[in-house]
Amino acid sequence: MTFTFGIYPGGSLGDETGLIEPVRPDDPARIAAVLRELQGNAPEFLVRAYRSYGDDVHRTPERPERYATDGRKLDLVLQFGVRSGSLDGWTDYVRQVVRAEGSRLAVVQICEEPNLDLPTLDGSIPNVHRALVEGVIAAKEEALACGYDRLAVGFNAVPSFDPADTFWPELGELADERFHGALDYVGLDFFPDVFRPVPDGQLADAVRAVVTGFRNDALPRAGIGPAVPLRICENGWPTGPGRSEERQAEVVEQVIRTVAELADRLALRSYSFFALRDADSAGRGLFHHFGLLRDDYTPKPAFDVYRNLISELSVS
Repeated sequence: MTFTFGIYPGGSLGDETGLIEPVRPDDPARIAAVLRELQGNAPEFLVRAYRSYGDDVHRTPERPERYATDGRKLDLVLQFGVRSGSLDGWTDYVRQVVRAEGSRLAVVQICEEPNLDLPTLDGSIPNVHRALVEGVIAAKEEALACGYDRLAVGFNAVPSFDPADTFWPELGELADERFHGALDYVGLDFFPDVFRPVPDGQLADAVRAVVTGFRNDALPRAGIGPAVPLRICENGWPTGPGRSEERQAEVVEQVIRTVAELADRLALRSYSFFALRDADSAGRGLFHHFGLLRDDYTPKPAFDVYRNLISELSVS
């Protein structure tokens, strides 16, 4: 089985209040060089990119197609983002993107974290369940019509620790045969020991518990069975005040090795790191420091760790 790695290479990111822009603009030439270095001899590598359809149209990184060469393809997120919840034009937009970009796409993700109610995410928007279901169906139909048979269509979500959470059963009520037939994967965004501290020595167990629970507890509530592959779409660990670069390197290695151990049993197909570069290496906020590189593109120790893991684990 081929296990594929990837990364989000842009400088922009969102926190719980809005969009954070990098203190230094993206440098496409340096990004391309670093992506080549990370990929090494791996036959495939995913470049994660985001586009918003809705009210606050945003794309990051700019022109991601320039990075989709030499075995690299896009893992493209189509965020819904329509604050009113209106579906007018949504599936037409999804189809248009698939037609135009399909040759550069390996993965298309419909909606962004539709089960997380934060202002920058689709989980805060009414009608998101229907946007997700109709978007997945439209993307798959268009991919097949255009001959992009290998394009994986799916959606992502975050872990939920609330037993009263209704996202999955509500999705299951809308998920008909067309949706299940179109669904190629479900993605998991998770950040162990970032927003919820993990006690010393328990990180690997925490990773196993979250990923296994997502597979065995969350997805069945929407009628999604074990044959549907999983992808780790966003995972990272920021540096910054009280969070050393050396510890980031340790966390990266431990998390990825644990994910790789689960790959066969849980049908895990890929892992993408968030993110390539800090937004602001001198910033005080948690979200400023998620990069494998500092904001000036100099590497932290975790960069070499990730590069070596890609080389070792891309094919198992």
